Amino acid sequence: MLGRAMRTALAARGMAFRSPARAECDLLQPDTIRQHCRGVSIVINCAAWTDVDGAEANEPAATAINGAAVGQLATICREIGAHLVHYSTDYVFAGDGKDPYPTDAPLAPLGAYGRSKAVGEQFIAQQAALGLHALVLRTSWLYAPWSKNFVRTIVAAAKARPNLRVVSDQRGRPTSAQHLANVTLRLLDANASGVLHATDGGQTTWFEFATRIAAFASPVCRVDPCTTAEFPRPAPRPAYSVLDLTSTEKILGPMPDWRTNLDIVLANLEP
Repeated sequence: MLGRAMRTALAARGMAFRSPARAECDLLQPDTIRQHCRGVSIVINCAAWTDVDGAEANEPAATAINGAAVGQLATICREIGAHLVHYSTDYVFAGDGKDPYPTDAPLAPLGAYGRSKAVGEQFIAQQAALGLHALVLRTSWLYAPWSKNFVRTIVAAAKARPNLRVVSDQRGRPTSAQHLANVTLRLLDANASGVLHATDGGQTTWFEFATRIAAFASPVCRVDPCTTAEFPRPAPRPAYSVLDLTSTEKILGPMPDWRTNLDIVLANLEP
């Protein structure tokens, strides 16, 4: 999702870029990373292990991609003097808060996916202390008009079924991949570095999010709330993972509300 959104945003600006496929640039093969970073001033890492439940069953593999490989990328970027942009997640936090998590909140991931992403953050911090110019953007609930994501899943389900049940006890901030790509480029324009949060504005629950999506897809489909306990998953989900946007909004101004961004995505859904 994000890689495609970033390519589109870069092309719209007329910026030259490379976007190698996994077969060309494998994060588990440092030599291929080095090859494709040669002569580059900015590296934007849109690659990651994103299977949250799968990470519980294979944490070493998730950590190899989200942790050790990110460390290799950070080292290479420091050596060649490239500005690294890397994406992290709300899952690095415990999810038991009551107020939006600031950028400097302690990392306390609940599951393997969050732990793997926290390792990546720590490797970048180590290289930043040695001179790496890096921007880590934590985000959450990513969606787009394409690829597999919650929005497209709910649209398809609402068209196929008369009613849906969606958890109402998990609260966070959705993020349009297109919005995130544009925010990234605007932060690069501002020469931002360190750790920032980037999501849509506002906050919601998965139930509220799904209700708006279903209303668009099929007004006759009813969405009912349920609890997380009613739908157990291999990986624990944070109950509250709202990311504080204060630092980002000081640079860029207010983030557009999630409803605004969602409506744009819904109007441009791909088959």
